[in-house]
Amino acid sequence: MATDSVRMDKWLWAARFFKTRALAAESCEMGRVFSNGYQAKAARDVRVGDLLRVKSEGGLFEVEVLALSSVRGPAAVAQGLYHETEGSKVARAKTEEERKMMAVWDVPSGRPSKKDRREIDKARGRVVRF
Repeated sequence: MATDSVRMDKWLWAARFFKTRALAAESCEMGRVFSNGYQAKAARDVRVGDLLRVKSEGGLFEVEVLALSSVRGPAAVAQGLYHETEGSKVARAKTEEERKMMAVWDVPSGRPSKKDRREIDKARGRVVRF
């Protein structure tokens, strides 16, 4: 018996957007999942052809549902369940590039030394008077 719809939280978990079904359901409750422009609840049915916008740890995904599954399989199979839009791929690449640029700055651990403090003050444009 083939089904024509699957619960949103099950599909998101099977498509590997979230590690657990509970995280998928929580994300739906928090308003991070939209289906065809409407905020989706965990129990909402997903059908082939639906356009989903999913915000997860991996970024913001805009995908079209190609197939349904309520069981979690290998990653290769999970990627066949949806097709990510080109705009979504470009936006995620841009966000990842910005994230890498922010990571370039090396944050020292612990309290700064006197020399470090002077360099910080100099970088922030503070006038150091003795």
